[in-house]
Amino acid sequence: MPQRSLGLKGVKARSPRLDSTVAMTRHRPSSSFAAAPMAPSIITALMAPFRSFFTAPVWDHVLALVTGMTLAPGKRTVSAALRVIGLGEARDFARYHHVLSRARWNSAAIGRKLLLLILDRFAPDGPIVIGIDDTIERRWGHKIAARGIYRDPVRSSQGHFVKTSGLRWLAVMAMVPVPWTRRRWALPFLTILAPSERYAAAHRRRHKKLTDWARQAILQVRRWAPKRSIVVVADSSFSALDLIAAVRRHVCLVTRLRLDANLFAPAPARSPGQLGRPPKKGRPLPKLSQALESKATRWAKLSMPYWYGDQRCILEFTTGTAVWYHAGLPPAPIRWVLTRDPTGVRDPQAFLCTNTAATPFEILAWFVHRWSVETTFQECRAHLGVETGRQWSDLAIARMTPTLFGMFSLVTLWAADPTFVACLRPRSAAWYRKDEPTFSDAIAAVRRLLWSAPNLSMSRLDPDRVEIPTALWQRLTETLCYAA
Repeated sequence: MPQRSLGLKGVKARSPRLDSTVAMTRHRPSSSFAAAPMAPSIITALMAPFRSFFTAPVWDHVLALVTGMTLAPGKRTVSAALRVIGLGEARDFARYHHVLSRARWNSAAIGRKLLLLILDRFAPDGPIVIGIDDTIERRWGHKIAARGIYRDPVRSSQGHFVKTSGLRWLAVMAMVPVPWTRRRWALPFLTILAPSERYAAAHRRRHKKLTDWARQAILQVRRWAPKRSIVVVADSSFSALDLIAAVRRHVCLVTRLRLDANLFAPAPARSPGQLGRPPKKGRPLPKLSQALESKATRWAKLSMPYWYGDQRCILEFTTGTAVWYHAGLPPAPIRWVLTRDPTGVRDPQAFLCTNTAATPFEILAWFVHRWSVETTFQECRAHLGVETGRQWSDLAIARMTPTLFGMFSLVTLWAADPTFVACLRPRSAAWYRKDEPTFSDAIAAVRRLLWSAPNLSMSRLDPDRVEIPTALWQRLTETLCYAA
């Protein structure tokens, strides 16, 4: 794969560069692009913020593909996108594939623009809550060079281990409130391919751990939003001292903490005239597992309005500050929060926050937002066809999945536009009451407007009938027949 450095100017901590696995990279421009059919005017207006990232010929093809990817059900291949917009017989179909495999465009710049649009629309002020997590895209084939064998988190459980072949992606999402629902949505804006160790060995490259990619992504977000307070929420996979040491001066990191973590009191002040290196830690503190069983532990009650499943939950908690330390790694001052369920239904959990001044309610509220990351992964697979791509070149593979994740954010932004608000309503039935719209309703509202204008026109003689052109009727019929 070609390599390109993003550069982390203005960030003191140094980190390895993000190379071509950052979604979409620069490539040799193709001179074979011909004019694409005119895209709907509404798509042209909605995509206008991204116009400067593409050349004129490529831009026309991008608009066509974005329209097709939005309207197409089922698999998200370039062929499916062309068929749904009426280009199934286009003789220059290869040029649409070249948008992913050859065209020149910078994914990092597009990701930054998408983040700024998300913040401007949904979170113009206050701290930015960023969710970061990895997911496995199940792919097979000897041409998928960066794939590896990983634990399948969807099919595995505590007592059942399932391995799968695929690509591992690190997704960075802005968790923001949307106006039509109570909970926050996780909107992806940067997706990074983390190649397997086997791929690194075959290409004689240093293998980067998932925490290395996370460090680079977090510092990049810090550079993109230099004046905003940033809270990064991650699962236990990112609970690592080296990651905390690299980012704690730039962002607030909230993640899980092991119950047997080595916690210490702060290092004592160095006395005048004392020789030797200054101490890194103080006396050892009891393990959190011991605090959980000790009768001397003082517990307080806390009511969380939105816990997992959007249900109110009463928790008992205890908290404190400590220095998390392990030999050979830099110490990390943290605030820890230990929780237990008075009813005994939920297992005890421990959380850490690099901001020692944060309250337990803030820490738990930030961490609960992480559940929307899992929802985004599920919605992208169900409604945007993630894992259904059929790209085989390295560059197209590195672009397709991040594009689909970005489509999730684009559709959400479009649904919040006044043009689509009137069409946004939950799909309910007599046997299923749905109070708030979900992503399926958001993409349905966008599709409804794209299908209706300007192709459908009301008959003046009979307002109860709609005149549909024959070509459009055939496209709609074919789309429904092959929807599954």
